[in-house]
Amino acid sequence: MSAAEPRIADRVRRIKPSPSSAAADRAGALRREGRSIVSLVVGEPDFDTPAPIRRAAAEAMERGATRYTMLAGTPELRQAIAAKLKRENGLDYDPRDIVVTNGCKSAIYSAWEATLEPGDEVIIPAPYWVSYPDMALACGGTPICLPCPEGQGFKLAPAQLAAAITPRTRWLVLNSPGNPTGATYSPAEWRALADVLRGHPRVLVMTDDIYEHIRFGAEGPAPHLLAAAPELRDRTLAINGVSKTYAMTGWRIGWAAGPRDIVDALATLLSQAAGNACSVSQAAAVEALNGDQSFVAASVATYRARRDRMAARINAIPGLRCTPPEGAFYLYVDCAGLIGRQTPEGRVLTSDHDVVMHLLESVGVALVPGAAYGLSPYFRLSIAASADILDEGADRIARAVAALR
Repeated sequence: MSAAEPRIADRVRRIKPSPSSAAADRAGALRREGRSIVSLVVGEPDFDTPAPIRRAAAEAMERGATRYTMLAGTPELRQAIAAKLKRENGLDYDPRDIVVTNGCKSAIYSAWEATLEPGDEVIIPAPYWVSYPDMALACGGTPICLPCPEGQGFKLAPAQLAAAITPRTRWLVLNSPGNPTGATYSPAEWRALADVLRGHPRVLVMTDDIYEHIRFGAEGPAPHLLAAAPELRDRTLAINGVSKTYAMTGWRIGWAAGPRDIVDALATLLSQAAGNACSVSQAAAVEALNGDQSFVAASVATYRARRDRMAARINAIPGLRCTPPEGAFYLYVDCAGLIGRQTPEGRVLTSDHDVVMHLLESVGVALVPGAAYGLSPYFRLSIAASADILDEGADRIARAVAALR
């Protein structure tokens, strides 16, 4: 290998680091320099994991559940997941059709690694979670990102889907409620998309359901595609986990439920790539799914109050606008009204990236630009923070915007 020859594989050089992680890292660097930073970047609950779940983990350690588990997950956890899917979503899964993974990201990546051939296309509605396109690229696929503007509720329209499907389409990924917008598909909207998919039996479907419980229009988890369109069962992989619902981001437990051949392929791949998920975390996840669910309702009520308060604060700032989201814990803020304005230093804001950098450098508020999610000019603001932090963030944003010319 010559000195000039790249040592990094092309599939890795095609991708970029997570923009949300990069934003968090930049905020952290400024904080270490002594700057006062209000970070509204990270997409994780600010609550502690509920005490019963923590106790279940401690009890698992005390009884010696600290060794390797079955690769696909403990029988207890897979049974708990199957019971949850039946109880909350009306879906019948044999535990053998479920594989437990090291977080949802591992489930998504492994599914594409196991099924994508070079050049296969993955349809991704935008705005999207930042990792979807790069994971598709890393697995040899081609991301096909479809802009879904606010005028259509940030949701994929059936006509868009029909026009985007080609002979190379392998996957469609759907996230509801969605990150970064909180957009949630209704049963009728699921049915309309399923009617398009009916004519394309080769297309596999991935549902990313990680925010299903965090929604503000009704009680219970969000409506599921497979409840509205059960005929898609043999080609749909349902991805979920405990991270967002139970404030368990650091425990790293996700899962995939779906057709046996895909689930078995995931297990085979993970047996060589990662091994089983943490034994203690799996015991904690059993308690999360089977135990007292009062934390879920209480946390959602808190998120709803934060959403309402922060949306009102943002909408009171000239040049900014946001529609209160239906779910998740983010605001996707339209900053088109700031494009073309000048900072006190005379720099013209030409993009949502410029807006975000101005807010970070001038008043120390860290956000993520809409370009990272495939639809501009917006920025994502996390409401997974205390009321005091959110109020301070809103005060600083208002001050920075008022200083623009």
